[in-house]
Amino acid sequence: MSATDPHRPPPPLEPEQIFFSPRGRIARRTWWLYGVGAMLGIGVLLTALLRIAGMAPDPAAAVVTLVLLWPSLAISIKRWHDRDKSAWWVLVGLIPVIGGLWLLIENGLMRGTRGPNRYGDDPLARRAR
Repeated sequence: MSATDPHRPPPPLEPEQIFFSPRGRIARRTWWLYGVGAMLGIGVLLTALLRIAGMAPDPAAAVVTLVLLWPSLAISIKRWHDRDKSAWWVLVGLIPVIGGLWLLIENGLMRGTRGPNRYGDDPLARRAR
């Protein structure tokens, strides 16, 4: 529920908020669509364009990684917020093997906190109305 009007849910996040702002919460569906699907698609497209432009594979991969770093972090932070966990939890991904699996399970398979938490309103409450 919105802090200004308890009977009116907050508006859904715009794509620029999803990609660039670390504030707020996103549901699993949004994480899969933007954090996995869109990041994968943008990465493949950008890599292809850089390769067509004549860039070698390693520098192209480095450019794509740098371009997608902040949007990936912003999306992941919002998903951790939905689980009522600090942004520092993104560092779990740095643990070899287990980190990636942990991220997948927590962000991709587990439901977020029901109702508002310290990071904002429940993103699923927006759709329920």
